[in-house]
Amino acid sequence: MKKQTVHLFVFDTMSDWEYGYLVAGLNNPLGQKLPGRFRVKTVGLTDAPVKTAGGLRVSPDLALDKLKPRHSALLVLPGGTAWDRKKNKEAAQLAGNFLAEGVAVAAICGATAGLARAGLLDDVPHTSNSKDYLAATGYQGAAFYRQKPAVRSGKLITASAMRPLEFAKEAFAALDVYADDVLAAWYGLYKTGDAKYFEAFMKAAA
Repeated sequence: MKKQTVHLFVFDTMSDWEYGYLVAGLNNPLGQKLPGRFRVKTVGLTDAPVKTAGGLRVSPDLALDKLKPRHSALLVLPGGTAWDRKKNKEAAQLAGNFLAEGVAVAAICGATAGLARAGLLDDVPHTSNSKDYLAATGYQGAAFYRQKPAVRSGKLITASAMRPLEFAKEAFAALDVYADDVLAAWYGLYKTGDAKYFEAFMKAAA
C-alpha cells in the first residue's frame, strides 16, 4: 500500500481547535478502510518554527515552496488572525494550484477569506464564518455562499470556524478514509457524546 500525505499548513496565530479532529482521525488507523494509508506532514511559509493561537511551537516539516500538488492527497488550511491581516497569500496561491491539478483543498475559518481574496470562491459553492465575513473581502462569489456548517464541492471543502467536526467529516469523505457506516458512527459519537455511537463505531470498525 502506497502512503498518501496530507499536508497541514502551519503559521503564526493558527487556530488549534480547527484541525484537531481531522489530523487525529487520519493518524488513528482504527476503523479506516486501509489502516495506515495516510500520514500528516506540516508545511510552513518557511521551515522556521511557528506559534499557534494556543501558544504551541510547531516546526514545519517543509517549506511551502517545496510542496507540489502531485505529492499530496489534501492541503489543509486552518484559520487564524493572520488571514484577516491579509497574510498567507502564498498558501492561497498554492491552494489554487492544487485545485487546478485536481488535488483536494480543505479551508476553514479565516482560510476561506484567503481563498476568497485569491478568487478561488467566485464560482463554486462554499461556506465560511458568515456571508458578511466573506463579503468584506470584496470577492465575487456571494451567490455561491451556502449557510451550512461545511460544504464539499468537487475538490474544495470549506467550513465555519465553529464547525471543526463537520470540517473533518467532509475531509474524511473526500479522502474515502472510512466506510459510510463507520463515518456516520464516528460523527454521531463526537457530535452527541452518546455511548451508543461508540458501540456502533467499534462494531462498524470491526
